[in-house]
Amino acid sequence: MNYSKQREIIFDALKQNVIHPTAESLYDIIKKTYPEISKATLYRNLSQLADLGIIKKIEGLEASAHFDHNTHLHYHFICEKCGRVFDVKSDVAQNVVNKTERETGFKVTNHELVFHGLCNECREKGE
Repeated sequence: MNYSKQREIIFDALKQNVIHPTAESLYDIIKKTYPEISKATLYRNLSQLADLGIIKKIEGLEASAHFDHNTHLHYHFICEKCGRVFDVKSDVAQNVVNKTERETGFKVTNHELVFHGLCNECREKGE
């Protein structure tokens, strides 16, 4: 992939906003500093970065896909109140692939695990 200033801006904004933003929310963040970047440029570059494995496109959390700069194995926690997405270390479910393969006979090539509940901040507000 050739160097692109827009791609660098998008990737840097994603790294600085580890809340797993949607493309729309990332666009709102970027346009404050770089109003010349179009939505089409953002979507195209997010797709290219995801296709190359530089970022992770997280689908199925809600209607819009979220994007994550962390491509290492990890899981996600979604707060049901504020909607934020948090990283969870993969060691919380050790051997989940081996156990799944052993018990089902399936060959797991990829997996995702998503927890739902209340984040600490929302839980404290509700107590």
